[in-house]
Amino acid sequence: APFVKADNLSYDRVKKCMEAFVFGVNTPSRWGTQAPFSHISLDLMIPEDMAEQKAIVGGKEMEFTYGECQKELDMVDRAFLETMLEGDASGLGFQYPIPSYGLTPDFDWSDNERNRLLFSLASHYGTPYFTNYVRSGLTPGDVRISYEGVTPDFHKLRSKAGGFFGFGEHTGSIGVVTINLPRIAYQSKDETEFYERLDEMMDLAARSLRIKREVISNLLTNGLYPYTACYLSDFSNHLSSIGVIGMNEAGLNAPWLGEGMESEKTREFAVAMLNHMRERIVGYQLEYGDLYGLEATPAESATYRFAMLDKEKYPGIRTAGHEGDVPYYTNSTKLPADYDGTLEKALEHQDRLQPLYTAGTVFHVYMEREFDDWKKARDLLHSITTGHDIPYYTLSPVYSICQSCGYLPGRQNVCPKCGGRADVYSRIAGYYRPVHDWNEGKAQEFKNRIMYRM
Repeated sequence: APFVKADNLSYDRVKKCMEAFVFGVNTPSRWGTQAPFSHISLDLMIPEDMAEQKAIVGGKEMEFTYGECQKELDMVDRAFLETMLEGDASGLGFQYPIPSYGLTPDFDWSDNERNRLLFSLASHYGTPYFTNYVRSGLTPGDVRISYEGVTPDFHKLRSKAGGFFGFGEHTGSIGVVTINLPRIAYQSKDETEFYERLDEMMDLAARSLRIKREVISNLLTNGLYPYTACYLSDFSNHLSSIGVIGMNEAGLNAPWLGEGMESEKTREFAVAMLNHMRERIVGYQLEYGDLYGLEATPAESATYRFAMLDKEKYPGIRTAGHEGDVPYYTNSTKLPADYDGTLEKALEHQDRLQPLYTAGTVFHVYMEREFDDWKKARDLLHSITTGHDIPYYTLSPVYSICQSCGYLPGRQNVCPKCGGRADVYSRIAGYYRPVHDWNEGKAQEFKNRIMYRM
């Protein structure tokens, strides 16, 4: 926004610049003809902690403050939202950048142009992620805190800023190790043995992340990451993340539980387990002098790979889905894909679980199709923000793309307009992909998924 103000740009010029940015980041430029995985955090209002500061443009202090740039901020937000909502030439939504928006206590939920664009985008393509700054304990300024040169406090866990995919200033992730909970539960005769095996796996994960940190830190020091070195002097404020997968199936396999995550008994066990892991992770911080985090890992491939390996080694182990299905595991401590309760019940169920993660978690509101009115999307997100402790969430509608006719709401394999083939799109782990490109486990999960009843 300060750059727009300093250059006195018109809205048309801002829109052209935003289109160039969005088209650019969606251009394949990596191995495997992939576009770079990009994420941005966007403000809708000038942050209070910056409002009185003089704006910096091109390294120079301006005469005006950031607080005087609200009009230009509105232009930037509008240009981005319009570009993302228009989609590409075939009607497909842009995969990148993945935007995160913070919903604060003073957020204006009224009928205005910005809200029409924002909530239409959330309902139409499911693009934005939302951060709950009302009840989650997070604050908007967290993402701008610079930890460069600051010695971490290893006696407590640090929650990462920047949303599910993003990170705050001078922070990031060393790596993630995901623990296979169903196998541990299947191998354990009781709760005591479960925790013994879990602790053993956590110790192994912590040591492996320590080794990785040492290796890449040496590479940075010896000049093998010259571009990274322009921004970071070290990785001391990066998290080493430990994640979990398959708590639902762990409950089914555990002799002392015998039920999935829908049951109160298994949910209470999951809460106790996550608190146990948090305490142990603090111990790793003190032992190794590194920052660690607890993550609800997306597990796009691990959900299928772990289940396949377990079925080969332990044919009697229970996986997600039904008899004859391709095996897969439910992500982290989430409800199973075929959970048929209401959305409100699902949110209440996750209220005690998701805030326990410190290195990333998200609640996806899976929808059969877009809403017919953007106000319904707004009202639903307002209800989640003010009524629940979930830190990050999305609206995740299913839509289809016909190469001739473009966007089609909902799951449609055949275009109702021209009779041609249509590709069905849904959120696989954090971003949208055509379902026919998903791995077999995730494809089975999609077949089993029951969309939330509102």
